[in-house]
Amino acid sequence: MIVLILRFSFKPDADEETRAGVLAAMRRTAGVESVAFSVVGQDVGDPAEGYTHGYCVGIEDLDALERYMHDPVHLASDPDILPHLARLSPGRMSDDPDPGLGRRIMELHLEKVAAYPEWGRLVDAIPR
Repeated sequence: MIVLILRFSFKPDADEETRAGVLAAMRRTAGVESVAFSVVGQDVGDPAEGYTHGYCVGIEDLDALERYMHDPVHLASDPDILPHLARLSPGRMSDDPDPGLGRRIMELHLEKVAAYPEWGRLVDAIPR
């Protein structure tokens, strides 16, 4: 299982309607076929860290991860999500002991950036 975790906060100008729309878009993305489980909601960590919300998806394997990354729902949602985030802290973990797994996940990320350069720019514009 590959688990992707995003801790984030909204930009100050994101009103409640915008925030609700972003969270709804995240829930749609988290509901695609390749996702085994998901959680989207408030971040209950230390408020001093500056994160208000979190997104977590469990994905069975690399094939499912590739489908997830290129799923039309995911691709359509990101432009509605990413511009409204003030901070983003991504994390990944897995119970797969393969020492090359992290490298392969990064390769999939870089392939997506190459295929969708605007997506890469949106992600890179968010402070970490």
